[in-house]
Amino acid sequence: MNKKLLLIILDGFGNAKANDFNAITTANTPFLDNFRAENKESELDASGEKVGLLKDDMGNSEVGHLNIGAGRIVNQLNSLIMKKIETKSFFKNKALLSAIQHAKNSKLHLLGLLSDGNVHSNIEQLWALLRMCKNEGLREVYLHAFMDGRDTSPISGKYFIEQFLLKSKEIGIGKIATISGRYFAMDRDNRWDRIEKAYNAIVHGIGEEFTSPISAIESSYAKNITDEFIIPKVIMENGKPIAKIENNDAIISFNFRADRIRQLTHSLKNTQFNEFKTKYFINLKFVGFSKYDIKLESFIEIAFALPKLKNILGEVISKHKLKQLRLAETEKYAHVTFFFNGGNEAAFVNEERILVNSPKVTTYDLQPEMSAFKIKDKLISAIKKNEFSLIVTNFANCDMVGHTGIFDATVKAVESVDLCLAEIIPKARKHNYNIIITADHGNAEKMKECGGNVFTAHSKNKVPLIIHLNNRTDFEILDGILGDIAPTILDILNIKTPTEMTGKTLIKR
Repeated sequence: MNKKLLLIILDGFGNAKANDFNAITTANTPFLDNFRAENKESELDASGEKVGLLKDDMGNSEVGHLNIGAGRIVNQLNSLIMKKIETKSFFKNKALLSAIQHAKNSKLHLLGLLSDGNVHSNIEQLWALLRMCKNEGLREVYLHAFMDGRDTSPISGKYFIEQFLLKSKEIGIGKIATISGRYFAMDRDNRWDRIEKAYNAIVHGIGEEFTSPISAIESSYAKNITDEFIIPKVIMENGKPIAKIENNDAIISFNFRADRIRQLTHSLKNTQFNEFKTKYFINLKFVGFSKYDIKLESFIEIAFALPKLKNILGEVISKHKLKQLRLAETEKYAHVTFFFNGGNEAAFVNEERILVNSPKVTTYDLQPEMSAFKIKDKLISAIKKNEFSLIVTNFANCDMVGHTGIFDATVKAVESVDLCLAEIIPKARKHNYNIIITADHGNAEKMKECGGNVFTAHSKNKVPLIIHLNNRTDFEILDGILGDIAPTILDILNIKTPTEMTGKTLIKR
Protein backbone atom coordinates (compact mmCIF):
# COMPACT_ATOMS: atom_id res chain seq x y z
CA MET A 1 0.00 0.00 0.00
CA ASN A 2 1.14 3.57 -0.69
CA LYS A 3 1.92 5.99 2.10
CA LYS A 4 -0.85 6.63 4.60
CA LEU A 5 -1.79 9.63 6.68
CA LEU A 6 -3.94 10.23 9.74
CA LEU A 7 -5.24 13.78 10.15
CA ILE A 8 -6.57 14.55 13.63
CA ILE A 9 -8.41 17.85 14.03
CA LEU A 10 -8.71 18.97 17.64
CA ASP A 11 -11.68 21.31 17.36
CA GLY A 12 -11.24 24.52 19.35
CA PHE A 13 -7.62 23.82 20.36
CA GLY A 14 -5.70 27.10 20.06
CA ASN A 15 -2.22 28.19 21.09
CA ALA A 16 -1.81 30.69 23.92
CA LYS A 17 0.47 31.31 26.88
CA ALA A 18 -0.34 29.47 30.07
CA ASN A 19 -2.60 31.36 32.46
CA ASP A 20 -5.42 30.72 34.89
CA PHE A 21 -8.00 30.89 32.08
CA ASN A 22 -6.26 28.56 29.62
CA ALA A 23 -7.95 25.17 29.92
CA ILE A 24 -5.48 23.56 27.51
CA THR A 25 -2.31 24.41 29.43
CA THR A 26 -4.06 23.80 32.76
CA ALA A 27 -5.10 20.29 31.74
CA ASN A 28 -2.93 17.29 32.53
CA THR A 29 -1.97 16.06 29.05
CA PRO A 30 1.16 13.94 29.41
CA PHE A 31 0.81 12.13 26.10
CA LEU A 32 0.23 15.19 23.94
CA ASP A 33 2.94 17.13 25.78
CA ASN A 34 5.44 14.38 25.03
CA PHE A 35 4.26 13.97 21.42
CA ARG A 36 4.69 17.70 20.81
CA ALA A 37 8.15 17.65 22.33
CA GLU A 38 9.30 14.68 20.22
CA ASN A 39 7.92 15.87 16.87
CA LYS A 40 8.02 18.89 14.60
CA GLU A 41 5.56 21.70 15.28
CA SER A 42 4.63 25.07 13.82
CA GLU A 43 1.67 27.46 13.95
CA LEU A 44 -1.18 28.21 11.55
CA ASP A 45 -3.37 31.27 11.12
CA ALA A 46 -7.01 30.25 11.52
CA SER A 47 -8.92 33.53 11.51
CA GLY A 48 -9.56 36.69 9.50
CA GLU A 49 -8.46 37.14 5.93
CA LYS A 50 -6.09 34.15 6.13
CA VAL A 51 -9.16 31.88 6.02
CA GLY A 52 -11.34 34.05 3.78
CA LEU A 53 -13.19 35.92 6.52
CA LEU A 54 -13.43 39.64 7.19
CA LYS A 55 -10.25 41.10 8.65
CA ASP A 56 -11.08 40.92 12.36
CA ASP A 57 -13.37 37.88 12.34
CA MET A 58 -12.56 34.89 14.52
CA GLY A 59 -12.36 31.53 12.83
CA ASN A 60 -14.99 28.84 13.19
CA SER A 61 -15.44 25.15 12.48
CA GLU A 62 -17.15 25.54 9.11
CA VAL A 63 -14.52 27.91 7.78
CA GLY A 64 -11.68 25.89 9.26
CA HIS A 65 -12.72 22.62 7.68
CA LEU A 66 -13.47 24.30 4.33
CA ASN A 67 -9.96 25.74 4.22
CA ILE A 68 -8.29 22.55 5.41
CA GLY A 69 -10.09 20.42 2.85
CA ALA A 70 -9.73 22.88 -0.02
CA GLY A 71 -6.02 23.55 0.28
CA ARG A 72 -6.48 27.27 -0.33
CA ILE A 73 -8.00 30.38 1.21
CA VAL A 74 -11.74 29.98 0.70
CA ASN A 75 -13.53 33.31 0.57
CA GLN A 76 -16.58 33.03 2.78
CA LEU A 77 -20.19 33.92 2.11
CA ASN A 78 -20.12 36.58 4.81
CA SER A 79 -17.40 38.45 2.91
CA LEU A 80 -19.16 37.92 -0.42
CA ILE A 81 -22.49 39.24 0.88
CA MET A 82 -20.87 42.28 2.49
CA LYS A 83 -19.21 43.14 -0.83
CA LYS A 84 -22.57 42.85 -2.55
CA ILE A 85 -24.05 45.27 -0.02
CA GLU A 86 -21.20 47.71 -0.71
CA THR A 87 -21.73 47.50 -4.48
CA LYS A 88 -25.55 47.67 -4.07
CA SER A 89 -26.01 44.42 -6.03
CA PHE A 90 -27.44 42.91 -2.83
CA PHE A 91 -30.56 45.01 -3.36
CA LYS A 92 -31.08 43.51 -6.81
CA ASN A 93 -30.80 39.87 -5.70
CA LYS A 94 -33.50 37.94 -7.55
CA ALA A 95 -34.23 35.44 -4.79
CA LEU A 96 -34.57 38.11 -2.12
CA LEU A 97 -36.73 40.26 -4.39
CA SER A 98 -38.96 37.29 -5.15
CA ALA A 99 -39.64 36.76 -1.43
CA ILE A 100 -40.34 40.45 -0.93
CA GLN A 101 -42.67 40.55 -3.93
CA HIS A 102 -44.44 37.44 -2.62
CA ALA A 103 -45.13 39.22 0.68
CA LYS A 104 -46.56 42.42 -0.81
CA ASN A 105 -50.07 41.43 0.30
CA SER A 106 -49.09 39.24 3.26
CA LYS A 107 -46.20 39.13 5.72
CA LEU A 108 -42.44 38.72 5.41
CA HIS A 109 -40.72 36.83 8.23
CA LEU A 110 -36.99 37.24 8.80
CA LEU A 111 -35.37 34.30 10.62
CA GLY A 112 -31.84 34.29 11.92
CA LEU A 113 -29.24 34.80 14.60
CA LEU A 114 -29.36 38.38 15.93
CA SER A 115 -25.63 38.73 16.53
CA ASP A 116 -22.46 40.44 15.41
CA GLY A 117 -20.46 37.25 15.92
CA ASN A 118 -20.24 36.84 12.13
CA VAL A 119 -20.18 33.06 12.43
CA HIS A 120 -23.72 32.18 11.40
CA SER A 121 -25.04 35.61 10.46
CA ASN A 122 -24.03 39.24 10.21
CA ILE A 123 -26.22 41.90 11.80
CA GLU A 124 -25.22 44.38 9.08
CA GLN A 125 -26.87 42.10 6.54
CA LEU A 126 -30.09 42.21 8.55
CA TRP A 127 -30.01 46.02 8.41
CA ALA A 128 -29.56 45.77 4.64
CA LEU A 129 -32.59 43.47 4.43
CA LEU A 130 -34.68 45.99 6.36
CA ARG A 131 -33.62 48.79 4.01
CA MET A 132 -34.44 46.58 1.04
CA CYS A 133 -37.90 45.81 2.42
CA LYS A 134 -38.56 49.51 3.02
CA ASN A 135 -37.35 50.46 -0.45
CA GLU A 136 -39.62 47.84 -2.02
CA GLY A 137 -42.67 49.14 -0.20
CA LEU A 138 -43.36 46.30 2.23
CA ARG A 139 -45.53 47.05 5.24
CA GLU A 140 -45.41 43.92 7.38
CA VAL A 141 -41.93 42.64 8.21
CA TYR A 142 -41.33 40.57 11.34
CA LEU A 143 -38.15 39.28 12.93
CA HIS A 144 -37.98 35.91 14.65
CA ALA A 145 -34.78 36.59 16.57
CA PHE A 146 -32.45 33.79 17.61
CA MET A 147 -30.17 34.87 20.43
CA ASP A 148 -26.47 34.02 20.41
CA GLY A 149 -24.42 34.03 23.62
CA ARG A 150 -21.94 31.54 22.22
CA ASP A 151 -20.09 33.49 19.54
CA THR A 152 -20.79 36.64 21.56
CA SER A 153 -21.00 37.51 25.26
CA PRO A 154 -23.57 35.31 27.06
CA ILE A 155 -25.68 38.36 27.97
CA SER A 156 -25.20 40.56 24.90
CA GLY A 157 -28.65 39.73 23.55
CA LYS A 158 -30.39 42.69 25.18
CA TYR A 159 -27.97 45.02 23.40
CA PHE A 160 -28.74 43.43 20.03
CA ILE A 161 -32.49 43.65 20.69
CA GLU A 162 -32.05 47.34 21.50
CA GLN A 163 -30.02 47.80 18.33
CA PHE A 164 -32.78 46.22 16.26
CA LEU A 165 -35.44 48.43 17.84
CA LEU A 166 -33.37 51.53 17.08
CA LYS A 167 -32.53 50.45 13.55
CA SER A 168 -36.08 49.41 12.68
CA LYS A 169 -37.34 52.79 13.91
CA GLU A 170 -34.67 54.59 11.89
CA ILE A 171 -35.44 52.67 8.70
CA GLY A 172 -39.16 52.67 9.33
CA ILE A 173 -39.94 48.97 9.13
CA GLY A 174 -39.68 45.76 11.17
CA LYS A 175 -41.03 44.38 14.45
CA ILE A 176 -39.85 41.52 16.66
CA ALA A 177 -42.37 38.66 16.75
CA THR A 178 -40.54 35.94 18.69
CA ILE A 179 -37.29 35.46 20.59
CA SER A 180 -35.58 32.07 20.95
CA GLY A 181 -32.18 31.00 22.18
CA ARG A 182 -30.04 29.30 19.54
CA TYR A 183 -30.06 26.21 21.77
CA PHE A 184 -33.64 25.70 20.57
CA ALA A 185 -33.95 27.31 17.12
CA MET A 186 -30.49 26.33 15.87
CA ASP A 187 -29.98 22.80 17.17
CA ARG A 188 -27.97 20.60 14.81
CA ASP A 189 -27.90 17.37 16.81
CA ASN A 190 -31.38 16.09 15.93
CA ARG A 191 -32.80 17.25 19.27
CA TRP A 192 -36.16 17.79 17.64
CA ASP A 193 -37.87 18.64 20.92
CA ARG A 194 -35.78 21.82 20.95
CA ILE A 195 -36.65 22.73 17.36
CA GLU A 196 -40.32 22.04 18.10
CA LYS A 197 -40.37 24.66 20.86
CA ALA A 198 -39.00 27.31 18.48
CA TYR A 199 -41.35 26.14 15.72
CA ASN A 200 -44.39 26.41 17.98
CA ALA A 201 -43.51 29.99 18.87
CA ILE A 202 -42.86 31.02 15.26
CA VAL A 203 -45.78 29.19 13.65
CA HIS A 204 -48.43 28.84 16.36
CA GLY A 205 -47.58 31.71 18.68
CA ILE A 206 -47.16 29.26 21.54
CA GLY A 207 -44.64 30.24 24.19
CA GLU A 208 -44.16 32.49 27.17
CA GLU A 209 -45.92 35.75 26.31
CA PHE A 210 -44.55 39.28 26.66
CA THR A 211 -45.67 42.69 25.48
CA SER A 212 -42.14 43.85 24.62
CA PRO A 213 -38.91 42.20 23.43
CA ILE A 214 -36.91 43.92 26.17
CA SER A 215 -39.10 42.54 28.96
CA ALA A 216 -38.89 39.10 27.33
CA ILE A 217 -35.12 39.00 27.44
CA GLU A 218 -34.88 40.66 30.87
CA SER A 219 -37.14 37.98 32.31
CA SER A 220 -34.63 35.34 31.23
CA TYR A 221 -31.69 37.24 32.69
CA ALA A 222 -33.60 37.54 35.97
CA LYS A 223 -33.71 33.73 36.07
CA ASN A 224 -29.98 33.46 35.21
CA ILE A 225 -30.84 32.15 31.73
CA THR A 226 -28.33 33.50 29.22
CA ASP A 227 -28.92 34.27 25.55
CA GLU A 228 -28.18 30.85 24.10
CA PHE A 229 -30.70 29.12 26.34
CA ILE A 230 -33.62 31.57 26.21
CA ILE A 231 -36.82 29.53 26.04
CA PRO A 232 -38.86 30.62 22.99
CA LYS A 233 -40.97 33.67 23.76
CA VAL A 234 -43.85 35.28 21.88
CA ILE A 235 -44.33 39.04 21.64
CA MET A 236 -47.98 40.04 22.03
CA GLU A 237 -49.93 43.01 20.72
CA ASN A 238 -53.56 43.68 21.61
CA GLY A 239 -53.76 40.29 23.29
CA LYS A 240 -52.55 38.35 20.23
CA PRO A 241 -49.14 37.22 18.90
CA ILE A 242 -47.74 40.10 16.89
CA ALA A 243 -47.12 37.75 13.96
CA LYS A 244 -47.23 34.04 13.14
CA ILE A 245 -46.15 32.34 9.91
CA GLU A 246 -49.29 31.72 7.88
CA ASN A 247 -50.43 30.74 4.40
CA ASN A 248 -49.20 33.02 1.58
CA ASP A 249 -46.42 34.50 3.74
CA ALA A 250 -42.74 34.61 2.81
CA ILE A 251 -39.64 33.78 4.84
CA ILE A 252 -36.08 34.98 4.41
CA SER A 253 -33.53 33.17 6.57
CA PHE A 254 -30.46 35.39 6.89
CA ASN A 255 -28.15 32.77 8.42
CA PHE A 256 -25.43 32.20 5.83
CA ARG A 257 -23.98 29.17 7.61
CA ALA A 258 -25.91 26.00 6.92
CA ASP A 259 -25.42 23.52 9.74
CA ARG A 260 -27.49 25.17 12.47
CA ILE A 261 -30.43 26.40 10.40
CA ARG A 262 -31.19 23.34 8.31
CA GLN A 263 -33.28 21.50 10.93
CA LEU A 264 -35.67 24.41 11.49
CA THR A 265 -35.85 24.92 7.73
CA HIS A 266 -36.83 21.28 7.21
CA SER A 267 -39.63 21.65 9.77
CA LEU A 268 -40.98 24.72 7.98
CA LYS A 269 -40.71 23.67 4.33
CA ASN A 270 -39.97 19.98 3.82
CA THR A 271 -43.32 18.35 3.02
CA GLN A 272 -41.92 14.94 4.03
CA PHE A 273 -40.85 16.15 7.47
CA ASN A 274 -42.11 13.82 10.24
CA GLU A 275 -40.03 14.46 13.36
CA PHE A 276 -42.95 16.25 15.02
CA LYS A 277 -46.37 17.51 13.98
CA THR A 278 -46.14 20.53 11.69
CA LYS A 279 -48.58 22.74 9.85
CA TYR A 280 -49.14 22.32 6.13
CA PHE A 281 -48.72 25.71 4.51
CA ILE A 282 -50.31 26.88 1.28
CA ASN A 283 -48.12 29.14 -0.88
CA LEU A 284 -45.40 29.72 1.72
CA LYS A 285 -42.21 30.99 0.09
CA PHE A 286 -38.81 30.40 1.70
CA VAL A 287 -35.51 31.98 0.66
CA GLY A 288 -32.29 31.06 2.45
CA PHE A 289 -29.06 33.02 2.32
CA SER A 290 -27.14 29.88 1.31
CA LYS A 291 -27.51 26.21 0.40
CA TYR A 292 -28.61 24.67 3.68
CA ASP A 293 -29.10 21.06 2.62
CA ILE A 294 -29.25 19.24 -0.71
CA LYS A 295 -32.53 17.68 0.51
CA LEU A 296 -34.06 21.17 0.73
CA GLU A 297 -33.24 22.29 -2.79
CA SER A 298 -36.73 21.55 -4.13
CA PHE A 299 -38.38 23.41 -1.25
CA ILE A 300 -36.45 26.67 -0.89
CA GLU A 301 -34.65 29.24 -3.03
CA ILE A 302 -31.02 30.16 -2.42
CA ALA A 303 -29.92 33.79 -2.45
CA PHE A 304 -26.12 33.46 -2.44
CA ALA A 305 -23.60 30.81 -3.41
CA LEU A 306 -19.84 30.59 -3.62
CA PRO A 307 -18.10 29.23 -6.73
CA LYS A 308 -17.69 25.46 -6.67
CA LEU A 309 -14.33 24.35 -5.34
CA LYS A 310 -12.43 22.06 -7.72
CA ASN A 311 -9.65 19.61 -6.93
CA ILE A 312 -10.05 19.69 -3.17
CA LEU A 313 -8.24 17.14 -1.01
CA GLY A 314 -10.96 14.47 -0.94
CA GLU A 315 -11.39 14.71 -4.70
CA VAL A 316 -7.66 14.37 -5.37
CA ILE A 317 -7.41 11.33 -3.10
CA SER A 318 -10.39 9.78 -4.89
CA LYS A 319 -8.94 10.48 -8.35
CA HIS A 320 -5.86 8.51 -7.33
CA LYS A 321 -8.14 5.56 -6.50
CA LEU A 322 -7.18 5.66 -2.83
CA LYS A 323 -9.55 4.94 0.05
CA GLN A 324 -10.31 7.60 2.64
CA LEU A 325 -12.31 7.69 5.87
CA ARG A 326 -14.11 10.54 7.64
CA LEU A 327 -14.97 10.00 11.30
CA ALA A 328 -16.61 12.30 13.86
CA GLU A 329 -19.44 12.53 16.34
CA THR A 330 -22.70 14.24 15.45
CA GLU A 331 -21.67 17.74 16.49
CA LYS A 332 -18.78 17.79 14.00
CA TYR A 333 -19.85 15.17 11.46
CA ALA A 334 -20.93 17.81 8.92
CA HIS A 335 -17.54 19.43 9.25
CA VAL A 336 -15.45 16.40 8.28
CA THR A 337 -17.88 15.57 5.46
CA PHE A 338 -19.98 18.44 4.03
CA PHE A 339 -17.62 21.30 4.82
CA PHE A 340 -14.38 19.35 4.30
CA ASN A 341 -15.76 18.45 0.86
CA GLY A 342 -16.26 22.07 -0.11
CA GLY A 343 -19.91 22.32 0.88
CA ASN A 344 -21.02 19.17 -0.92
CA GLU A 345 -23.11 16.48 0.77
CA ALA A 346 -22.02 13.63 -1.50
CA ALA A 347 -19.07 11.43 -0.63
CA PHE A 348 -16.33 10.90 -3.19
CA VAL A 349 -15.69 7.48 -4.69
CA ASN A 350 -13.86 5.32 -2.11
CA GLU A 351 -14.74 7.74 0.69
CA GLU A 352 -16.23 6.03 3.73
CA ARG A 353 -17.89 7.78 6.64
CA ILE A 354 -18.52 6.85 10.27
CA LEU A 355 -20.91 8.85 12.44
CA VAL A 356 -20.78 8.45 16.22
CA ASN A 357 -23.76 9.89 18.06
CA SER A 358 -23.06 12.77 20.42
CA PRO A 359 -24.31 12.18 23.98
CA LYS A 360 -27.85 13.31 24.78
CA VAL A 361 -27.08 15.77 27.55
CA THR A 362 -28.42 19.28 28.03
CA THR A 363 -24.97 20.87 27.84
CA TYR A 364 -21.62 19.20 27.29
CA ASP A 365 -20.07 20.34 30.56
CA LEU A 366 -22.20 17.53 32.02
CA GLN A 367 -20.25 15.00 29.93
CA PRO A 368 -16.95 16.61 28.91
CA GLU A 369 -15.64 13.45 27.27
CA MET A 370 -18.62 13.57 24.89
CA SER A 371 -18.18 10.61 22.50
CA ALA A 372 -14.39 10.84 22.29
CA PHE A 373 -13.76 7.32 23.58
CA LYS A 374 -16.20 5.83 21.08
CA ILE A 375 -14.46 7.75 18.30
CA LYS A 376 -11.15 6.44 19.58
CA ASP A 377 -12.38 2.84 19.39
CA LYS A 378 -13.79 3.29 15.87
CA LEU A 379 -10.60 4.99 14.75
CA ILE A 380 -8.32 2.26 16.07
CA SER A 381 -10.45 -0.36 14.31
CA ALA A 382 -10.12 1.58 11.06
CA ILE A 383 -6.36 1.92 11.48
CA LYS A 384 -6.01 -1.82 12.03
CA LYS A 385 -7.80 -2.51 8.73
CA ASN A 386 -4.80 -0.99 7.00
CA GLU A 387 -6.89 0.00 3.97
CA PHE A 388 -7.30 3.78 4.21
CA SER A 389 -4.68 6.05 2.67
CA LEU A 390 -6.21 9.06 4.38
CA ILE A 391 -8.17 9.16 7.63
CA VAL A 392 -9.70 12.44 8.77
CA THR A 393 -11.16 12.60 12.27
CA ASN A 394 -12.37 15.36 14.57
CA PHE A 395 -12.49 15.55 18.36
CA ALA A 396 -15.22 18.05 19.28
CA ASN A 397 -14.50 18.32 23.00
CA CYS A 398 -12.34 21.44 23.32
CA ASP A 399 -14.79 23.44 21.24
CA MET A 400 -18.16 22.16 22.41
CA VAL A 401 -17.30 22.10 26.10
CA GLY A 402 -15.35 25.34 25.77
CA HIS A 403 -18.54 27.01 24.53
CA THR A 404 -20.23 26.28 27.86
CA GLY A 405 -17.79 28.60 29.63
CA ILE A 406 -17.33 26.04 32.41
CA PHE A 407 -13.57 25.99 33.01
CA ASP A 408 -13.21 22.76 35.02
CA ALA A 409 -15.34 20.84 32.53
CA THR A 410 -13.25 22.16 29.64
CA VAL A 411 -10.08 21.01 31.40
CA LYS A 412 -11.63 17.54 31.65
CA ALA A 413 -12.54 17.71 27.97
CA VAL A 414 -8.92 18.39 27.03
CA GLU A 415 -7.73 15.57 29.28
CA SER A 416 -10.23 13.16 27.70
CA VAL A 417 -8.79 13.90 24.27
CA ASP A 418 -5.28 13.30 25.58
CA LEU A 419 -6.31 9.88 26.90
CA CYS A 420 -7.68 9.01 23.47
CA LEU A 421 -4.57 10.19 21.65
CA ALA A 422 -2.45 8.06 23.99
CA GLU A 423 -4.13 4.97 22.53
CA ILE A 424 -4.60 6.14 18.94
CA ILE A 425 -1.13 7.41 18.09
CA PRO A 426 0.84 4.24 19.01
CA LYS A 427 -1.58 2.16 16.91
CA ALA A 428 -1.24 4.56 13.99
CA ARG A 429 2.55 4.44 14.19
CA LYS A 430 2.49 0.65 14.42
CA HIS A 431 0.53 0.56 11.16
CA ASN A 432 2.88 3.01 9.46
CA TYR A 433 0.59 6.03 9.38
CA ASN A 434 2.12 9.46 9.08
CA ILE A 435 0.35 11.73 11.54
CA ILE A 436 -0.79 15.35 11.52
CA ILE A 437 -2.46 16.89 14.56
CA THR A 438 -3.93 20.36 14.12
CA ALA A 439 -7.02 22.45 14.90
CA ASP A 440 -9.59 24.49 13.02
CA HIS A 441 -9.69 27.48 15.41
CA GLY A 442 -9.08 28.38 19.04
CA ASN A 443 -11.49 28.24 21.96
CA ALA A 444 -10.50 26.23 25.04
CA GLU A 445 -7.29 28.22 25.54
CA LYS A 446 -9.33 31.38 26.26
CA MET A 447 -12.08 30.79 28.80
CA LYS A 448 -12.23 34.32 30.21
CA GLU A 449 -11.73 37.85 28.95
CA CYS A 450 -9.11 40.18 30.41
CA GLY A 451 -11.71 41.71 32.71
CA GLY A 452 -12.62 38.31 34.10
CA ASN A 453 -15.91 37.81 32.27
CA VAL A 454 -16.62 34.30 31.00
CA PHE A 455 -15.62 33.97 27.34
CA THR A 456 -17.63 31.40 25.37
CA ALA A 457 -16.72 32.37 21.81
CA HIS A 458 -13.88 31.27 19.55
CA SER A 459 -10.54 33.01 19.78
CA LYS A 460 -8.36 34.53 17.07
CA ASN A 461 -5.31 32.63 18.28
CA LYS A 462 -3.16 30.57 15.98
CA VAL A 463 -3.45 26.79 16.09
CA PRO A 464 -0.78 24.09 16.24
CA LEU A 465 0.47 21.97 13.36
CA ILE A 466 2.25 18.87 14.66
CA ILE A 467 3.69 16.43 12.12
CA HIS A 468 5.11 12.96 12.66
CA LEU A 469 6.64 11.27 9.61
CA ASN A 470 7.47 7.60 9.72
CA ASN A 471 11.20 7.00 10.01
CA ARG A 472 12.01 10.61 9.12
CA THR A 473 13.25 13.49 11.21
CA ASP A 474 15.34 15.34 8.60
CA PHE A 475 12.79 18.07 7.94
CA GLU A 476 11.38 21.25 9.39
CA ILE A 477 7.85 22.66 9.39
CA LEU A 478 7.07 26.20 8.33
CA ASP A 479 4.36 28.39 9.79
CA GLY A 480 1.37 28.86 7.51
CA ILE A 481 -2.40 28.89 7.19
CA LEU A 482 -5.11 26.24 7.33
CA GLY A 483 -5.12 26.21 3.53
CA ASP A 484 -1.58 24.81 3.58
CA ILE A 485 -2.60 21.55 5.27
CA ALA A 486 -3.95 19.77 2.17
CA PRO A 487 -0.84 20.49 0.04
CA THR A 488 1.27 19.28 2.97
CA ILE A 489 -0.73 16.04 3.12
CA LEU A 490 -0.36 15.49 -0.63
CA ASP A 491 3.37 16.13 -0.34
CA ILE A 492 3.65 13.45 2.36
CA LEU A 493 1.63 11.02 0.21
CA ASN A 494 3.80 11.78 -2.86
CA ILE A 495 0.83 13.15 -4.81
CA LYS A 496 1.20 16.23 -6.99
CA THR A 497 -0.63 19.29 -5.68
CA PRO A 498 -3.22 20.52 -8.23
CA THR A 499 -2.92 24.08 -9.49
CA GLU A 500 -6.25 25.00 -7.90
CA MET A 501 -4.69 24.54 -4.47
CA THR A 502 -2.93 27.82 -3.77
CA GLY A 503 -1.70 26.62 -0.39
CA LYS A 504 1.84 25.31 -0.11
CA THR A 505 3.49 22.39 1.59
CA LEU A 506 4.86 23.37 4.97
CA ILE A 507 7.48 20.64 5.03
CA LYS A 508 10.98 21.97 4.48
CA ARG A 509 13.47 19.23 3.76
